[in-house]
Amino acid sequence: MDQHRAAQAIMDCQSEVLGYESWACPSGDYEEKQNHSCRHRSCPRCHGAETHAWLEKANARLLPCDHYHVVFTLPHELNPIWHFNRHWCADKLFKAASETLRELLKDSRYLGAEVGILASLHTWGRTLSFHPHVHVLVTGGGLTDSGNWRSVRNDFLLPVGVLKAKFRGKWLSWLNDAYATGALRLPSDWDDRGWRRALRQAARKSWNIRIQGSYRHGSGVTTYLSRYVRGGPIKDSSLLSANEKAVSFRYRDYRESGSKTLSLSREHFISRVLWHVPVKGQHVVRYYGLYIPGARHKRDAIRAALGEETGERPKEKVRSERLCPECRATLYHRYSARRKISYIRSESVQQDDQADLGKLRSPPSEGPKCIFWPLLRPLI
Repeated sequence: MDQHRAAQAIMDCQSEVLGYESWACPSGDYEEKQNHSCRHRSCPRCHGAETHAWLEKANARLLPCDHYHVVFTLPHELNPIWHFNRHWCADKLFKAASETLRELLKDSRYLGAEVGILASLHTWGRTLSFHPHVHVLVTGGGLTDSGNWRSVRNDFLLPVGVLKAKFRGKWLSWLNDAYATGALRLPSDWDDRGWRRALRQAARKSWNIRIQGSYRHGSGVTTYLSRYVRGGPIKDSSLLSANEKAVSFRYRDYRESGSKTLSLSREHFISRVLWHVPVKGQHVVRYYGLYIPGARHKRDAIRAALGEETGERPKEKVRSERLCPECRATLYHRYSARRKISYIRSESVQQDDQADLGKLRSPPSEGPKCIFWPLLRPLI
């Protein structure tokens, strides 16, 4: 299962189980070891480099125009259906949100142009509860059929009522079709009557769609989204305490503009965290319209028309050298020890080389500090 793979990766991350990299001083008197990371996208510890790389790439792709942040949320009456059809529901949430925005903004009554969309799926609330929604960053303008750039009028993207009706209609229509063809798996305690009751309740509700005011540049939203692209629903910095009975963590209550503390039983906490592990192979960030990779020529044409520099090269990361703490010489990479079956490419470990490395003086190798590690093992 996806959750078991994620749990095992989190437990093994930055421990000697996954092997290590070794750097040595040219003088031969000092060695430095760094344990491998698991690189699992749900691990709260080792996502920093990948998150930074994604953010740089996403910001390089953004057009120099206003952007709008739109959040599409499904009613909680549909949560049981999501639990048994995770892949289908996630795909349809992305599709319904992107098609709704693109079709309405393509209409001449609103914008009449093709827009760029970046969408990111979140399935959790602030307390790790189940709360499926998708954040969408959409350009405040688009490319017309004649190839000209057109901005939204009067700082107004779309009427929320029209957006809600179209999004709800698409989702419920696809849901009915999937049920009719047997493509959905229902909860065991549901019958046909329960299915119709849930749909009636969802159809009567006013679905929650929020359009934020325009941003001069979308980098603020991408920075916010980057916190949740990798690393799971909670970071180590939010965890306050843990023992065999309970886990306490901090979360922000935006309604009361402050931080609060919540304690959950160990089993409940772990089940909440692991439930939000994405389905294997499913993308949680997707691009549409002007922001698809194949539309780079359109984006460059728009930048040129707006008087901006063309090109989308992310900033190059400056790598710092490893220095010997005694002679300040640059350490060279000496050895790579990897586990045979790992989340990263495996290589065999030679016994003689390990013996040689043991002769060098090195700082003590630290085990994993992540609070997840001692919590997960008894339950897997």
